[in-house]
Amino acid sequence: MKASYQKHFLNFKLPGGTSRGVLKTKETYFIFIEDENQKGIGECCLFRGLSIDDRPDYEVKLQWVCNHINLGVQKLYDELIEFPSIQIGLETAFKSLSSKDLFEIYPSGFSNGNEHIPINGLVWMGSEAFMKQQISDKLNQGFRCIKMKIGAIDFNTELNLLKSIRKEYSPADIALRVDANGAFNSSEALEKLKRLSEFDLHSIEQPIKQGQWQEMARLCEDTPLPIALDEELIGVFSEKEKLDVLNTISPHYVILKPSLIGGFSASDQWISLAESKDIGWWITSALESNIGLNAIAQYTFAKNSKLPQGLGTGSLFTNNIPSPLKVCKGSLTYNTELRWDLNLLNY
Repeated sequence: MKASYQKHFLNFKLPGGTSRGVLKTKETYFIFIEDENQKGIGECCLFRGLSIDDRPDYEVKLQWVCNHINLGVQKLYDELIEFPSIQIGLETAFKSLSSKDLFEIYPSGFSNGNEHIPINGLVWMGSEAFMKQQISDKLNQGFRCIKMKIGAIDFNTELNLLKSIRKEYSPADIALRVDANGAFNSSEALEKLKRLSEFDLHSIEQPIKQGQWQEMARLCEDTPLPIALDEELIGVFSEKEKLDVLNTISPHYVILKPSLIGGFSASDQWISLAESKDIGWWITSALESNIGLNAIAQYTFAKNSKLPQGLGTGSLFTNNIPSPLKVCKGSLTYNTELRWDLNLLNY
């Protein structure tokens, strides 16, 4: 068995605005495995400034994995606790290697094109006019759940945008989620949550920065609006640590980004622990290319969640890997009449 990796920069069609800044490119890595006549491919989606494994020795570790690929997936996975994005790339590549189809990671009604995954439509931060246009586009495209990034422009402007949606669409028509990416100060967060709750929102993601467990716990106890943890899960590795987070904060939801938390095995553990405490969950991509998105989507479908998922990021890039993944009427679909094209990777 032999392995290699390749770096790839994804270019945004439009700059993606978040409370951390504006994204124009997204770095990612692909790992390739060959074993006799079988091949496998996985994506190691490093997210600069957010991933716990954003560190100078990242490529050194990736090369070490390639050099020691014969150790097998479990031994390598255990050696990669501090490199969650490599863990998922490795898990995906080994599943791809053992599959009859390079891209059928979790065979199901989704991967054979018969089923779809409801997703939220993502609205990036920007000027009021830009955000209004995105909201209008998502509604026209048939989305029944919209997720709006907040925290970068004037709060009253953001409230007015939400108000304008609710004037036309009831909660029964459109579910609204907001994502603050930790933008609120803990001293002002509760008051902001009260004002946001006037618009019958489904939830808010990470209202304050991660690591403030006691402040977040108080928010979860007093909030009029369900709170979902997102960044709070990054860098939490052991089962004990995961239980500590859930027991201390008692969130309403956790949001699982497999590329940031340790792939499918770690996601399985988070789901099991959350469900044991009646905490809801959904799964979100982390700006992977279509290769990583495909694996995460197939995994997500297999988990049988009834909530809209956060898997609509594949159309954001000008140079994504052409694939059968398509967004249609607010759902992610796998169109088996379309083919994968790895020419961008010379593979």
